[in-house]
Amino acid sequence: MITNILEILKYTIPALIVLIASYLIVQKFLVSELRRKQIALLHETQNITIRMRLQAFERLSLLMERVHPRQMMPKVYSSGMTVSVLQQMLVTTIRTEYEHNLSQQVYVSREVWESVKKAIEQEIGMIHQAAQSLPPDAPGKELNVRISDYLLNQEGQLPTEIALSIIHDEARRVLSYGAV
Repeated sequence: MITNILEILKYTIPALIVLIASYLIVQKFLVSELRRKQIALLHETQNITIRMRLQAFERLSLLMERVHPRQMMPKVYSSGMTVSVLQQMLVTTIRTEYEHNLSQQVYVSREVWESVKKAIEQEIGMIHQAAQSLPPDAPGKELNVRISDYLLNQEGQLPTEIALSIIHDEARRVLSYGAV
């Protein structure tokens, strides 16, 4: 009876050892293969994400350029406008451009998006402040001159220029190091 048990153990123990070794080898291979596929997928996803982020930086840079008073005033202003009409057109143009680019916040850092929002708010505030010092029915040219004077006398960078700098810095980091 004992010899039968020893005979069975003589065959089953090596078989169990081979089974366990095979299991461990296959397990290690599957885990390493899974990791390799995950890394490849992450790399592919990161490349797509980086492209989307760079496109977002481009669009936000374009937004900041478009709402910059020096760029926007010649596009919006036409002779015969009153201060109130020009003010309304400038603010509407800024808000329309901003709303058109709202989805870009998904692809950029909070710092970049907050700088864009702040620049938009400050540009609108500057327009309102300049317009408040003039009669609403005055010629729009006076508001144009007032905004131009403000730009010439402004110390430091304008909000749009600060936002552009932050956008460009983050875009450089993404280009240099990948996703941040």
